[in-house]
Amino acid sequence: MTTAPATATVFGAVRLGYIVIETERFADWRRFGTDAIGMHHDSLSTDLMRFRLDDRECRFLLTRGPAEDVVATGWHIDDHTAFEQIEARIRAHGVPLVRGSDEEANLRGVERLLRFPGPKGITQEICTSPKSSAEPLRMLSSGFVTGDAGMGHVAITSTKPHLVRGYFNTVYDARLTDCIDETISGVKLKIRFLRVNERHHSIAVAAVRGLPIDPIRTRVQHLNIQAATLDDVARSYERVHELGFEMALAVGQHTNDKELSYYARTPSGFEWEVGWNPIVIDESTWVPSTHQGISIWGHLPVGQTIIDKLDQFRLGARSLAHPELTVPALSGAGIADD
Repeated sequence: MTTAPATATVFGAVRLGYIVIETERFADWRRFGTDAIGMHHDSLSTDLMRFRLDDRECRFLLTRGPAEDVVATGWHIDDHTAFEQIEARIRAHGVPLVRGSDEEANLRGVERLLRFPGPKGITQEICTSPKSSAEPLRMLSSGFVTGDAGMGHVAITSTKPHLVRGYFNTVYDARLTDCIDETISGVKLKIRFLRVNERHHSIAVAAVRGLPIDPIRTRVQHLNIQAATLDDVARSYERVHELGFEMALAVGQHTNDKELSYYARTPSGFEWEVGWNPIVIDESTWVPSTHQGISIWGHLPVGQTIIDKLDQFRLGARSLAHPELTVPALSGAGIADD
């Protein structure tokens, strides 16, 4: 087997392909995913189900378990050369890799599945040759935007953002797209947006400035998917309300990627962003910058009470006693603040 040279970049050959969620709330998730958000649903067993956004067999795999959280992110790698380059990097840093079984790969609709530790305890999975389904889509949405840039993004909160950014730079050659400075209820946040292809970002990392606390219970703060039309966003927003699911942030537009979106709260507690029409990065002209505030307009909290805010501060204080899981061997010395 020929291994790509250590200096070769995998940027542009990596895309977010699927998400694995562990939950006991299968009935709620089915209603949320199909009836509210509008995705295609496949029930595989009493302990397994999948959602589709497009012709790919799997975009979200839900497995039964107590975590109520994202437990793995799957990255589709363009070709075997890039796949082997990433594998070689991980082995060179002494980080253990586990080869996925045929059954695990089939559940994800992929081939050549490898998994390894990731920031915040979210397992990273890389794969090749995602499979298409011959079954027509059955969903309320007219469609979702995936393609060469992959699907949406994952946002996390971290007490060690420099290590998280170092990790994604080491493993996937992620690039900094831009940053946002925001103050919420007197707490100053710095959010970094990382891209691995032309999508504005596939990973967002938020940190409380000056305080090593994490106010979010779940490993992820939110997931994002991109709707095909503005009408799809509006109709799913309406369905979320009508079906009684909690809305976290009302419709608004972001300052940096210009995406128009809303945030609903999933049955597992983390947030789910449905967005439309974010900008696409031109590598020949893009220069990172810092924006003040996350939104040009909108994205106002829905139904948040003082109790909710106290719970966040309580979670932040509790996080001091539970050090964040990192992968130092793949994070280098980290990347300094911008």
